Parts: sequence; C-alpha cells; structure tokens
Amino acid sequence: MKRHQNKPVITTTDFPTLKLVKRGKVRDIYEVGNYLLIVATDRLSAFDVVFAQGIPFKGQVLTQISRFWFERTRDIISHHLISTDVEDFPKECAPFQEVLAGRSMLVKKTAPLPLECIVRGYISGSAWNEYKATGEVCGIKLPAGLVESQKLPEPIFTPATKAEMGMHDENITFQRAAVLVGVGVAEKMREKSLRIYQRAAAIAGQKGIIIADTKMEFGLRGGEMLIIDELLTPDSSRFWPHDKYAPARAQESYDKQYVRDYLLSINWDKKPPAPDLPTEVILTTSQKYLEALERLTGERSAE
Repeated sequence: MKRHQNKPVITTTDFPTLKLVKRGKVRDIYEVGNYLLIVATDRLSAFDVVFAQGIPFKGQVLTQISRFWFERTRDIISHHLISTDVEDFPKECAPFQEVLAGRSMLVKKTAPLPLECIVRGYISGSAWNEYKATGEVCGIKLPAGLVESQKLPEPIFTPATKAEMGMHDENITFQRAAVLVGVGVAEKMREKSLRIYQRAAAIAGQKGIIIADTKMEFGLRGGEMLIIDELLTPDSSRFWPHDKYAPARAQESYDKQYVRDYLLSINWDKKPPAPDLPTEVILTTSQKYLEALERLTGERSAE
C-alpha cells in the first residue's frame, strides 16, 4: 500500500474567493453560501501541537471514513454531511476542485454544542491515568483491579470541554456537562453517543478492529440535534488491531499513536515548536491511516 510517492501533501489551503471561517488543528473551514465547506488537510496534531510536516493521504482517509460512518449511523441521528463529491459543490468551489477532491465535505451549518462527547469501551489514555489515581473516570466509579487497555463492563460516556487551539480538553463529569448544555440536551448527547459507539464497535469488530474509544461532536440546527465534524476516524478514535490486542499494556493502533510514541521516545516537552519527524515515522503513520481505511471500508485507495 505504498502510495505516498505521487500525491501532494497538503498542510494548508488558500482559496482566495471563498470566505475562510476557521483553521482548526487539521481542518480548514470555509463558508460557501448557506453551507460550510470542511477541508481535511494532511496536518498532524500531537499533544495539541500542530506539526509543520503533513501525513500523506491523511485528509482523504479522514473524509472517507467519516462518510462511511455517517451513512451507517443515520438511523440513530441525522448528520450534517451533504456531499463529499466535488461535482455536487457550489460553483464557487469549481476552481479548487483538484485540491478539494477526496478531502472535503459540504455540510449544513449548525450551532456547535460546547462538549466533546467521548465514549470509552476500553480503558486507555487519560482515562487510564485518572482511574489509577482515583478509581474513577469523569466521576464514574469503575471496578477495582482494572489493567491498562482492559475492556470495560459496558461503554461509558465521559464528556470533555472543548479547548481552544494549543490548549488541552478537560474531562468533566456528566453533571457539569448538564450545566453547560442543559440536562435534556446532555442526556440526548449521551444516549446518541453510546448508541453510535455500540453500532460502530460491532461493525468494526467484524473487520478485525477494536474501537477502544471515540470522540464525537454535535450541533443544533433549527432545534434539531445533528452529529457534526468528523466521525469515528483514526484522529478522533483509538483503533486497535484485534489480532494484536492484549490487555495490561499499551496497544498497537491505526492512528497517530505511532507518532506519539516516537515523540515520547525523544523526550519532547510537548510545547511548540514541534520537532521535525523522521521520514520513516511520517510514512509509517500514513500507512496506518490507509490500512484503517481499507480494513473498515474495503476501499484500497484514498484518491
């Protein structure tokens, strides 16, 4: 699957005739009439720092995997995606089709809700650290004696606040989430998040992938709640190969964990500026994203 040689890596976009709304860690968002155009670049963010180097095919993989999951969860909740086909985009986008192809979504505008909706089926990452210290995760008491990467008795909903660029999201209790968005809205976000996770975990499990945890976002449009942003991608989730899974240790994964492990190995202080990554780290990470796409969707190309 070595397809990195002849596809340009895009770390930023510049469409002078479109209105730029926001540059996120990975996505550039433009306003196009009554819609938004979300462009997934190949930018890499690790430990909340954006790197100068990009990961080949990353933007296409994120877009295609999001589309895959939006289609398979639409009976649980409506989504914001209109199309990923540049031929469907408004005419203002036509001059930029070459860049947009495969890495962009035309979406409905929503009012984003100020929560990261995280569902965890396994204990890892910040949840593992919190559990070791307190026996809880986001105020949820968990059984004693769990080991790193262990499957939880049932998936848990662990919300977090949305942080500004360069800041860290903060894990919070459900009670605090309810104060931020209202009890009814928080309960609906929890219910939809858990149902989406359970559906996706079952689908991925049939394809040899464990979804250890994932992060979702929701928005309101005309009083209706929609799922927005990306969905169940290697950027927003931990994907573990089932055939290599073993509890009581950190796991191999189909995401940027390979980059994180490298950065930990060089004792980087996790502050800007980001260090340069070796070519081998960049290309191996690219292959992990491409393998996630192929395992999940059966698509062999991120074109």
